[in-house]
Amino acid sequence: MNPIDLIIEPLSYGFMIRALVTTVVAAVVCALLSCWLVLIGWSLMGDAVSHAVLPGVVLAYVLGLPFAIGAVVFGFLAVGLIGAIRDTSRVKEDAAIGIVFTTLFALGLVLISVTPSQTDLNHIVFGNVLGVSVTDLVQVVALGAIVAAVLLAKRRDLVLYAFDPGHAHAIGLSPRRLGALLLGLLALTAVVALQVVGVILVVAMLILPGATAQLLTDRFSRMLLLAPVLSAVCATIGLYLSYWLDAAPGGLVVVTQGAAFTLVYLFGPRGLVTRWRGPGGGRPVVDAVVHGERL
Repeated sequence: MNPIDLIIEPLSYGFMIRALVTTVVAAVVCALLSCWLVLIGWSLMGDAVSHAVLPGVVLAYVLGLPFAIGAVVFGFLAVGLIGAIRDTSRVKEDAAIGIVFTTLFALGLVLISVTPSQTDLNHIVFGNVLGVSVTDLVQVVALGAIVAAVLLAKRRDLVLYAFDPGHAHAIGLSPRRLGALLLGLLALTAVVALQVVGVILVVAMLILPGATAQLLTDRFSRMLLLAPVLSAVCATIGLYLSYWLDAAPGGLVVVTQGAAFTLVYLFGPRGLVTRWRGPGGGRPVVDAVVHGERL
């Protein structure tokens, strides 16, 4: 079989085309948001919100509501509970995050186990991109477009919030509102990505692209280009590998992104191997400069 057949044959099936579009959309949206999550240091918060939306998604299914509504409600509920525990007790934030997201995730698993359904709700946990319907595809594309549009429209404000919340407040912006906006977008993005990789692996798609792009450039504007491109390429490769290897597509998408990060970590401009080769390789990352958008 020649290389052209390797590419074309999977696209002869409708479910593979829907899976490819869904995977690429989810990868691009997650990559855009990951740029901010990595810079702000919200990796653990991304993990918390992506897991905490599970009971909201299940309840939305039970009530016949869009998944996004349940996800946003429980995403904000998780953040509120984390803040309440942190501010009213001696428990530190990382412990509060662990308590809240594991409890809500466990609640979601319980709801799945007791909810009568004609479909397998375990797909919410592990993903089922090969079973995406036309309706699911429309929902993913619509939510992805909303998240991407908001991120790009509020890009300057969110960049300033990421680099210097104090300066953002001084010029009249509300760091609290911008943080809430990012959390809301995080909840919506979790709904988009759970179709592909499920709730468990959503955090990987939310962190790996931004972390990889951060190793390649010291400008945030370039990160916003590199992260989606790398993520989309890795997602496509992962999906094709799943077809030819008959393996889990969500897992292979994340493994491919992890492999890309490893290659950049080792051989990129600031990679370990590059630094070992001589004093000219791997210059240190410069300090953040807000107006130049340097990392």
